[in-house]
Amino acid sequence: MKIIRIILFPIVPIYYVITWLRNWLYDSGFKTSKSYDFPVICVGNLSTGGTGKTPMIEYLIRLLKDNKELATLSRGYKRKTDGFVLADKYASADTIGDEPFQFYRKFSNVTVAVDADRQNGIAELRTLNSLPEVILLDDAFQHRKVKAGCNILLTAYNNLYYKDIVLPTGNLREPRSGAKRADLIVVTKCKKDLSEAEKQKITSKLKLKNHQKLFFSYVDYATDVISEYEVLELVKLPKFTLVTGIANAKPLVDFLVEKGLEFDHMEFSDHYSFKVSDIETLASKSLIITTEKDYVRLSGYEELKSKLYYLPIQIKIDNSEQFNAAVSAFVS
Repeated sequence: MKIIRIILFPIVPIYYVITWLRNWLYDSGFKTSKSYDFPVICVGNLSTGGTGKTPMIEYLIRLLKDNKELATLSRGYKRKTDGFVLADKYASADTIGDEPFQFYRKFSNVTVAVDADRQNGIAELRTLNSLPEVILLDDAFQHRKVKAGCNILLTAYNNLYYKDIVLPTGNLREPRSGAKRADLIVVTKCKKDLSEAEKQKITSKLKLKNHQKLFFSYVDYATDVISEYEVLELVKLPKFTLVTGIANAKPLVDFLVEKGLEFDHMEFSDHYSFKVSDIETLASKSLIITTEKDYVRLSGYEELKSKLYYLPIQIKIDNSEQFNAAVSAFVS
C-alpha cells in the first residue's frame, strides 16, 4: 500500500488543486452553503478516519441531552439503504451503518438519522413531530453544502494534520488550509501525561486563527468488558481474540499490552463487512473482545453471542470546563 501511495505522488498536486478550488468557490460565494437559525454542530477531520469522531459525538450527546432535544445525522457509511433513514426499532448496522446504530442503541432519547445529503437530512429532521433543537453532524467537515454554526475539527496526536499532505500519497481529504473553518480544534488520542511543553509545541505548529480554541483529549478505556449477558473484569480475562475493524487499532492494542493481557489480534479494515468465512473462524474462538463499533455488527450472529464482548471507551478532554462552556454557549 505504501508503495502504491508513493507511485501515485504525481496525482497529489491535481487532487490539491481540485479540493482547494472547491473550497475557494464556497468561501467566495460562487457555490452556496445553507445556514440555519438553530444550532448545528459539525464534527469532522481533515484526514481519512481514525481521529475519534464517534467518541466525540457521544461526548456531545452526554453533554447536551439532558437540556436539549438532540438529533445526530450521519452519512451511514456502508449501509445497505439509500437516502434519508430514521432509526427505529427495526434499525441495524445494515440499514443505518455501524456508528449511527451504536448511537441509537446507547441513547434512547436521541433522534438518530442518516443521509448522504446532509442538507436534505436536516430538512427531513425538521419535519419530525419531536423537533430537534440541536443537530450533530457526524463526519461532515467537507460537506460544504451545509454551513454548521460550530465546527469541531479533530486531529489525532500521532497523525497531526500539519505533518500530512493530501491524498492519494498523504491522508488529507483537503489542503491543511481547510482547518481555518474550525471553531474548536481537538487533538485526540493524546498520551494521558502529555506535557505542557509538548502542548505548546503542537499549538505553535497548528497556527490557530483568532477565532479558534484548541483542546487536547485522550481515550479513557473501561475496566470491564460487556456482553449481552454479563460484565467481566478486563484484567482477569484469560487469553482472548481481539477483533478490530477500525481505522487505527494501535492505541487499543497498546493499552491491552500495557495491561499485560494475552491475546491474538484479528485486524480488519475500517467498517469491514464480515464474511461468512470470518464468522465461521470467529465462532471457533473461545473468547472475543472487540470495539463497540464492531460489536454492533457482530452481535447479530447467534453463534458469537455467548463469547462476544466489547470494551467501552470515552474521551476525556483537558480543560473540559472551557470546552463544555464553549459548546453550551453556542447552543443556548
